Amino acid sequence: HDSKKMADILGKRSLKARDPEDIPNSKRSYNSEISITGYVKEAAPTHEDLLQANLLPAAREVPLTVEEARKGTVDPVRVYADGIFDLFHVGHARLLKQCKTMFPNVHLIVGVCGDSLTNKYKGKTVLSEDERYELVQHCRYVDEIITDAPWFPSLEFLREHKIDFIAHDDIPYNSAGVEDCYKEFKENGMFVATQRTEGVSTSDIIARIVKDYDMYIRRNLKRGYTPKELNVGFMKHQEVKMRERMSKVKQSSKDFVKGFLKLFGRDGRISEFFHDQKERIKFAFSTSPLSPDSSLDGEEIQEYETFEGFGRNFSNCSQDDSD
Repeated sequence: HDSKKMADILGKRSLKARDPEDIPNSKRSYNSEISITGYVKEAAPTHEDLLQANLLPAAREVPLTVEEARKGTVDPVRVYADGIFDLFHVGHARLLKQCKTMFPNVHLIVGVCGDSLTNKYKGKTVLSEDERYELVQHCRYVDEIITDAPWFPSLEFLREHKIDFIAHDDIPYNSAGVEDCYKEFKENGMFVATQRTEGVSTSDIIARIVKDYDMYIRRNLKRGYTPKELNVGFMKHQEVKMRERMSKVKQSSKDFVKGFLKLFGRDGRISEFFHDQKERIKFAFSTSPLSPDSSLDGEEIQEYETFEGFGRNFSNCSQDDSD
C-alpha cells in the first residue's frame, strides 16, 4: 500500500528494481539519469509530499549510533544535509554523494534554504529558491528535500523530521554570531563529517564570470540582449563597443603582418623568387661548359643553352663596339 502511494508521488509504474539481465541490450544505459534498473529516476519528493501521503517513518525508540549505522540497518538511516545550492555544481554533487554513501542503507534528506533567509544571512543568489529546489530534487543521490529549510537546524528540527544524523564538513561553521552551528549535534552523537571539494564553490564560479565581465557582455550583446537587460549603462556600453572595434582592428593588423611577412619576409615568396632567379642567372653566365654527366633535365639544359647563347651574343656585340 505504501509502495503504491510512493509510486503515485514519484510518477513511476513500479519501484521494484529489475534484474539487468532481463533488460534488452538496446534499453540498457549507464546514463546519469537512467539507472541499470531500467527506469528513469524521477525528482525526489518534498517532505510535504511524503507527509500528506503518510509515508514518513516512525521515530526510533533508541537513537542510532554511528557504529550501528555503519554495520547496516534494516530501516534506512536518515541522513540530513543542508545548503543554499546556488549554481548547483560538482562540489554540491560530490557532497551529496558522500552523504548518500555514508552508510550501507541511507535515505538522504536535503534541506534547501529559501530566498528570505539566504538574502538575510548571505546575500542575493543567482537562482531563485524554486530553481534551487528543483535542481536538488533532480540530483540522483537525493531521496527527499525540505524546502525553505532553517538556516540553523536544531535538535527539535531533526527529531521532528525523524533524522538520525546531520552531515557537514568538520570545520567549525561560524555564521551570524554562532561559533559552531553543529556543536550541539556533535555532542549528541548525531554528526557525521564530510570532505569539501577544494577550489569549487559558487563564489569561485561567480568570480570567474566577474573576471571576464567585458567578454560576457560583448557575447550577450551579440546574441541579442539589450544593455538594459544586462544592466549596462550608456557609458559602459560605448566602452564595450569601442573595445570590440579595437579588438577587430588588432586582429586585422595581425592578419596583415602575417600576410606581409609570408610574402616579403626573409623566407617569404618574394625572397624565394629572387633567390631562384639569381641562381639561374649566375648559372647562365657561367663560363664552365655543360658537363656531359650533368644531372640537369631537358628543360634546364634548354634554359642553359639559351642563356649561354645570349651571353655569347652580348660578348660579340661588346667586342664589335670596341673595334
